[in-house]
Amino acid sequence: MDSLPVDEALPRLKEALAARNAAVLVAPPGAGKTTRVPLALLDASWLGRGKIVMQEPRRLAARAAARRMAATLGEAVGETVGYRVRLDTKVGPRTRIEVVTDGLFLRMLQDDPSLDGIGCVIFDELHERGLETDLSFALVREAQTALREDLRVIAMSATLDPGPVADRLGGASVVESAGRMFPVDTRYLDRESTGRIEDGVATAVRRALSEESGSALVFLPGVGEIRRVEERLHGLGGDVDVAPLYGDLSPAEQDRAIAPSPVSRRKIVLATSIAETSLTIEGVRIVIDSGQMRVPKFSPRSGMTRLETVRVSQASADQRRGRAGRLEPGVCYRLWPEETQRGLLPFTPPEILDADLAPLALELAAWGANDAASLPWLTPPPASSLATARALLTDLAAIDDNGAITPHGRAMVRLGQHPRLAHLVLKGREMGQGRVAALLAAILSERDFLRLPPGQRDADLRHRVDIALSGKRDGALRLILEQARRLTQNQVRETPAVSMTGALLALAYPDRIGRRRPGTTGRYLLSGGRGAALPEGDPMANEEFLVVADLDGSTQDSRIFLAAPITAAEIQELYDDRIVEEQIVQWSPRDGAVLARQRRRLGAMALEDKPFAKPDAEKVRAAMVDGVRQLGLGALPWSDDLARWRERIAFLRQHAGEDWPDLSNTALLASLDGWLAPFLDGVSRKDHLTRIDLTAALKALVPWEKQRELDRLAPTHIEVPSGSRVPIDYANPAEPTLSVRLQEMFGLTDTPRIAGGKVPLTVHLLSPARRPVQVTRDLASFWSNGYKAVKAELKGRYPRHYWPDDPLIAEPTARVRPRPNSGR
Repeated sequence: MDSLPVDEALPRLKEALAARNAAVLVAPPGAGKTTRVPLALLDASWLGRGKIVMQEPRRLAARAAARRMAATLGEAVGETVGYRVRLDTKVGPRTRIEVVTDGLFLRMLQDDPSLDGIGCVIFDELHERGLETDLSFALVREAQTALREDLRVIAMSATLDPGPVADRLGGASVVESAGRMFPVDTRYLDRESTGRIEDGVATAVRRALSEESGSALVFLPGVGEIRRVEERLHGLGGDVDVAPLYGDLSPAEQDRAIAPSPVSRRKIVLATSIAETSLTIEGVRIVIDSGQMRVPKFSPRSGMTRLETVRVSQASADQRRGRAGRLEPGVCYRLWPEETQRGLLPFTPPEILDADLAPLALELAAWGANDAASLPWLTPPPASSLATARALLTDLAAIDDNGAITPHGRAMVRLGQHPRLAHLVLKGREMGQGRVAALLAAILSERDFLRLPPGQRDADLRHRVDIALSGKRDGALRLILEQARRLTQNQVRETPAVSMTGALLALAYPDRIGRRRPGTTGRYLLSGGRGAALPEGDPMANEEFLVVADLDGSTQDSRIFLAAPITAAEIQELYDDRIVEEQIVQWSPRDGAVLARQRRRLGAMALEDKPFAKPDAEKVRAAMVDGVRQLGLGALPWSDDLARWRERIAFLRQHAGEDWPDLSNTALLASLDGWLAPFLDGVSRKDHLTRIDLTAALKALVPWEKQRELDRLAPTHIEVPSGSRVPIDYANPAEPTLSVRLQEMFGLTDTPRIAGGKVPLTVHLLSPARRPVQVTRDLASFWSNGYKAVKAELKGRYPRHYWPDDPLIAEPTARVRPRPNSGR
């Protein structure tokens, strides 16, 4: 065998595994860990005749690694070394090393938690932190602790932070390989690119071909960008081949992309992040990195997982750069400035933090782990996301109310599909439409294969099912048909009914059954409570009911990408037990009245909604209370006397104790049900509020003994020295006021008091024209200190009035009194 950089670390790795049952191996890109480590462990004494299973995140890398190891042994794949990937397995009776993708490894683990016959599990490229990888890691570690202390576990990566992983593996040894990667010259842009990514990449490819020798690996975020760059590179020199590389290509097409180029030819491989790790493409010494990648993002609001384009992390960028130096010195063109590199996230966040956790929750239920927090996670799943996922599983009858898996849930697990789609397939079989259900599940698991001319709209899933049933096998349809075939194995013959597409879809998406909003075209309210809309011009826009399979997460009406019509009768038959019949009696702000309707609904979606003539009186009162709450207390028939009465109560509550009731706006609004509702008989409109005996309603809140004390402690009027009864103003309960002409208070030395003599009134002394001239809470002080100045001013303005020198002995009067000795 040719020497590889990781070889120098293998003895230390073997020693670590001989001493303990776990190890972490950190080796740079191109070190050879993926293909060297499993082979090096085959003769370990602790392994005996046990198998080595290496979990590989990507199908392409799994097949390539198995082939490379088999070639090293001079064997065909399926002998000592084999692989298991979706829809493709090459494993024989003599196979001792199996390279398995994460989803299939999870199936192996669920089928046999003790991993009987397996001596070692290797997690390759653990830094990618996919959801299934994180789950498998936690379950393997629990199985190792509880059932298989002899099981060896190895975590491998080029960019992993080894500390936390070693801790989770019980303090495992960390083995680092210095590596021997060839030098890579890294070149950055001078400034951020502002144009389309495809244009920038195509320019960089042409520049690299002119500056450097060898083939190039170009990293792009997705298939769309790959196709557009391929178009822009049309017409390159005759010695250059352009090859796309992404997950949906057939194995043969992927193999052609990574095969060595013929002598004297160069290859440009346009790849997604599928080529980031565990893969050597012969002849590549140039890497062109767009700096972008697509990651799945789950929206709890829409219930959908969508791929979002984001910046790569520093770790991911380093992995990509390493592809250029695996076989010889290379060069990496990074299409961003060097200062941007320093601002990138250190690592790509683990998928578990931002994923749809329904598949994980179902796997946990199958494992029997009702308490997810007890598992040895690298990163625990967010509790709120896990609760949302479990609610969906309960809705799909996959788990019971206690979280335990049901027989139906176990059947869903065995299908290896998203729980929604697994439920659809199983129920579709029961309905005699297993083939259509399987096709729907396969179609919804893959990228939409239907390509329409610009400007055309067609979200109808029935058309996709029709095409799939036609027997065509070109392009992406081939993978869909193969997946559907696997889901319909051993099914009895049946007649596919495309017309049942909507009904079958409703099994998977009970929360996305929608009814067209009245008076609109293509706008729907879904049973889950959100709005959704078809693109303008879609042929389904006039359908009364739809089931939506794919939509975006916009804040307004979400755009519908895939859906199918369903009838009211089908909804009734499928979800009769969930349809609620109710009388809705509620306040309508628009009508200013209580409206009553008879409604049949599924979730938030009304199946039937009509007026109801004789609603329950108690419900009308409750709705009217809600109406008053919305309108505010000002809508009630307040009189001036009642308003002043409430102010007196507020005064006594502040100064005489809290055993006096709280009649503030806040308190009254909060307790409308208690004091106002009994007085709302026959009241159902805003206009009817004038009928309410509001005085009786409020006075009922004041105990009889308190009502008797009210006039004594907070009188409405007070008699002043002139004999007049002057009203007291309680608008400010902290300082009740008495506004009176100054002349009517002559002779009074003590400030008038209320509340049993506890609270002095604030006296506003007025001129003969009833304009304020002084405010005081201490009359005696005013007569002594302030009266002289006030007298001087008033005497000049009102000469016919009596302004005595000594107000304490003068006779008070409410009338104009001439001066003494004036000759009258």
